[in-house]
Amino acid sequence: MSQTLKEASPSLNKQSRAMSAVEAVTNVTVGYLIATAATCVILPLHGYEVTTTKALSISLAFTAISLARSYILRRLFNRF
Repeated sequence: MSQTLKEASPSLNKQSRAMSAVEAVTNVTVGYLIATAATCVILPLHGYEVTTTKALSISLAFTAISLARSYILRRLFNRF
């Protein structure tokens, strides 16, 4: 009759490596699309002329920075 916390709350179960990969790819893809759309909207509001190629390139750079930041912070949190 008595359930453990893990049994009562499936959200506390560990995520498989495959699902972690799916989550990471989805997160990066959505982030890249949002960054590209934001670049196309925000930079022209500040007087910068932005082509599609430039917006994709800028977004790719910021996505790479974000990935590196996320990885470094995750490793730091795992260490401490």
